Amino acid sequence: MKVLIVEDEKLAAERLQTLLYRHDPSIELCGHFETVEDTVGYLDAHPHPDLMLLDIHLADGPGFDIFKQVQYNKPVIFTTSYNEYALQTFQFCSIDYILKPVTQEALSNAINKLNDMAACFAGVQLASPTQTHWVNSTCYKKRFIGKVGSRLFFVNTDDIAYFQADNKIVYLVDKQGNRYLVDYTLETLEQVLNPVDFFRLNRRYIVHSRAIEQIRPFHNHRLKLSVTAAVVNEDMVISRERVADFKRWADA
Repeated sequence: MKVLIVEDEKLAAERLQTLLYRHDPSIELCGHFETVEDTVGYLDAHPHPDLMLLDIHLADGPGFDIFKQVQYNKPVIFTTSYNEYALQTFQFCSIDYILKPVTQEALSNAINKLNDMAACFAGVQLASPTQTHWVNSTCYKKRFIGKVGSRLFFVNTDDIAYFQADNKIVYLVDKQGNRYLVDYTLETLEQVLNPVDFFRLNRRYIVHSRAIEQIRPFHNHRLKLSVTAAVVNEDMVISRERVADFKRWADA
């Protein structure tokens, strides 16, 4: 396993390296950086590591800024002295959120979790015909945090009927018809949802396969879906350019 450490405290970085080698001497440390800028420069020029250990507060800004500049879809273990950023890490391929000082038990548990997930999903292939590589399934989200007013709720992906975009706002609708605000774009959701279960219908909807009740022909060679929990006036129409992909996905 190749690991990248992003940590601006020298002692903390040395501690992480020691804990990594204690957990597994075969781990290969492919770099240690203290800033967003240096990390982005490395990721732009080198193959991405199997795992990143990322401090949230770096010398030149928040660690989250790395993902604004680099398309990074590998697992991340966040390490920080602050507990208020846990919700934000759900937007990324977060394996764990460890508060400093990082202990051997906490780091080993996180790496074991990563290995267990990788073993569980080994050999799963993307259903999309435009993708031919093997899936890194450790990145697929198992649950979301949804907002209703000031309240937060956990929603498991198996309980989701669909996602709906309304201008710049995205809602998660569960199979009971409950509607939650989520802090994602549909483009980001396409990266973190398992494509075996979810399909992007058009610019507004991503639907779960188990929520589809009926598929009907629609004008201009499109398809119209009846979906669990959809309100009466919602037209779940598959855009014409996505119909062929949808049929291959549905018949996988």
